[in-house]
Amino acid sequence: MDVPTQDSPTRSNADEERIADEQATHDPLPEVTVYTDGGCRPNPGPGGWGAVILTSGATSGGSAPVRLKGGEPDATNNRMELRAAIEALRHLDRPHRVDLYTDSTYLRKGVTEWLEGWRQRGWSTSQRTAVKNQDLWQELSSQTERHQVRWHWTKGHAGNRWNEEADRLAGSAIERPSLPVDDQDAVHLYTAAAYSGKTRTGGWAVVLGYRDSERVLEGHEPATSPNRMHLVAAVRGLESLKRPVRLHLYTASDYLKDGATAWVRGWKARQWRTKEGKPVSHRDLWETLDRLSGDHRVEWHVVASEDMPPLMEKAKEHATYQARGDRTKK
Repeated sequence: MDVPTQDSPTRSNADEERIADEQATHDPLPEVTVYTDGGCRPNPGPGGWGAVILTSGATSGGSAPVRLKGGEPDATNNRMELRAAIEALRHLDRPHRVDLYTDSTYLRKGVTEWLEGWRQRGWSTSQRTAVKNQDLWQELSSQTERHQVRWHWTKGHAGNRWNEEADRLAGSAIERPSLPVDDQDAVHLYTAAAYSGKTRTGGWAVVLGYRDSERVLEGHEPATSPNRMHLVAAVRGLESLKRPVRLHLYTASDYLKDGATAWVRGWKARQWRTKEGKPVSHRDLWETLDRLSGDHRVEWHVVASEDMPPLMEKAKEHATYQARGDRTKK
């Protein structure tokens, strides 16, 4: 038995709490900044999530960012956004002060506005329906209790370095089907775009394949942008079809695929304005693409640059040639 002495006085619970508070004052929580993102192709469908964890020295080159990613075969955009935040917080081996940035309004509002009410109502919404993705919200709730988290919203695809990195990580974690699709009775339309920053000239190309035949279309535009060239390639390819067909359209542009399959409905409902109330860029091409797509049964496929099928590589070569300011011979 330890016998108290003058050098080792007994401590009450109050003393222990006071000492712990003093230690916390002198030993504050370590701080990190986290960027998360998640998504699916299509939604719902195969999903991926990504996260970048930055310590105090990471942004100045003092220490390397921690990059995390993962995927699931059957998910939704919202579930992947939640999973990204959960795994980032879980990765921290002890409590931290965290600034977490997300481009998901669903995630940020869920945590800062809805979560406490859901818990108080036994995981029911204000309309007394079951909370969607309850399992992940409960996981996230458990993880947030370990840390001091400040939640921030950042606009996606707006040039933020670390948001873009989290987006790339999420995209790379999505399980991709083998391309091109084995569908001999459909038209396969391979699009590509290129851009010269020096001359501000863009090139586009499309290879149309049907069974054993193929056809190349290509062109260029001055004072343009890469996004516009991706749009032009898809529009020109669809315009070349003389009758309604079933087709697979391949692109390297998430912007093109997401705009055509998800965003365009909202843009039309808002009279061709974004959620922020700004005019939609390249409206002329989006309207044409939407009209032409309605004439066919289109399946969209995003192709990673390192996994391009031969005919898409061919389209890329033609687009690159067209983007040269003088279009000299290859």
